[in-house]
Amino acid sequence: MEYFNIFIKSVFIDNMIFAFFLGMCSYLAVSKTVKTSFGLGVAVTFVLVITVPVNYLIDKYLLQPGALAWISPRLAEFDLSFLSLILFIAVIAAIVQMVEMVVEKYSPSLYNALGIFLPLIAVNCAVLGGSLFMQQREYANIGEVTCFALGSGIGWLLAIVGIAAIRERLSYSAIPPALRGVGITFIITGLMGIAFMSFMGIKI
Repeated sequence: MEYFNIFIKSVFIDNMIFAFFLGMCSYLAVSKTVKTSFGLGVAVTFVLVITVPVNYLIDKYLLQPGALAWISPRLAEFDLSFLSLILFIAVIAAIVQMVEMVVEKYSPSLYNALGIFLPLIAVNCAVLGGSLFMQQREYANIGEVTCFALGSGIGWLLAIVGIAAIRERLSYSAIPPALRGVGITFIITGLMGIAFMSFMGIKI
């Protein structure tokens, strides 16, 4: 039940886009078509599901104060937590590189559509934010961490696919010239954020 609560909270209440505004660059730039947005959302979700648990293990068994005691009692006094940001970014960059190679090989059309934004997943605030939130919230085990990562990824996916679907429909609407493009997208994002805030009243 705790896993389900963490998952639902990550998707709706602590949504990376609407609650913390993380990953807004890709969210605004790529969300012009549903197909491209869905592909990027799946890639971001995959990267989150892999990197957050890996970073959890690195943090627990290498970086936290006393984490090295499993190697030798003499190493129990070492505190390598100052390296967490560097190692988290290194893991994310490595996984993103693997995802980029897989997408290029098996889906060249999606690779071309995503363009520069696929390698930029490595600097996507939502991906790094997932690892930093994991560290801050001190989840009990890797199962909870995986549920959090999956929920965060799906929440980001829902946000970008939702805005892409709306933007596709808006292309047929008579929008005032001053609001076309990013302007109307910001307004709709704010309205979607308000809608997602309604889930904050749910006791999880």
